[in-house]
Amino acid sequence: MNTLGEPHSSRPRNDLGCRVVSRRTRLGLSWEDVAERAGSTPGYIAYVEEQVAIPRIEFLVRLANALETTVQELTGYTADLPPGGARAGHGARMEDVGEAECWELLDGHGVGRVAFEGRDGLMVIPVNYQVVDGGIVFMTAADSLLARASTSGVEVAFEEDHLDEAFSQGWSVLLVGPARTVSDETSVRRIKEAVHAEPWAGDGRDTVVTLSPRRVTGRRIQVPGAPGAPSGAADQGGALSCDL
Repeated sequence: MNTLGEPHSSRPRNDLGCRVVSRRTRLGLSWEDVAERAGSTPGYIAYVEEQVAIPRIEFLVRLANALETTVQELTGYTADLPPGGARAGHGARMEDVGEAECWELLDGHGVGRVAFEGRDGLMVIPVNYQVVDGGIVFMTAADSLLARASTSGVEVAFEEDHLDEAFSQGWSVLLVGPARTVSDETSVRRIKEAVHAEPWAGDGRDTVVTLSPRRVTGRRIQVPGAPGAPSGAADQGGALSCDL
């Protein structure tokens, strides 16, 4: 049983409900939290998540704002579109991100890309990852290209990013270092007990590969006046443009 303010679990019946639950859970919000932010009721937030609801656009805008995302993301409009199609933000600037914040942005687990030199040349593949003991853990198949390359401690580059299409800003984190296949049974068991991000590609991926980064860097594109921009950095050139 949930108490007030705790995140609730739901069983969505449509795409919108799945995306709302995923985003709300990621932010650690309860139905009550989202309802307060969106000017609604906890019961209606639950209804949107669990029933085949078709909210009006006005409510979708409020809900997207409450979940710190966009209507396009909530409705799946951008799911099959390549990112980065929005116009460049007015007054955008590039900033370096410190190592400590890079780890915070990785948020413990997610989906990124790993690049390495394979037997057929340079490879770049998407991977589910998790941060464990100051490194990155991947779960892969024993006969995968990544697992075979990692047996010799191949140098890899791992990257994750996030784009805010509505405001044409975002960040990217890059880790570089050796990747190794873990064979010690005690270490494998300890890592698997700590990992809760399962590979999206399915079962049979129980080989543990770790990346111990020797270099951690990040960059951020910020637009003055956009969400997350430092206070006092309002756009001096006019109203903030938004591609919503």
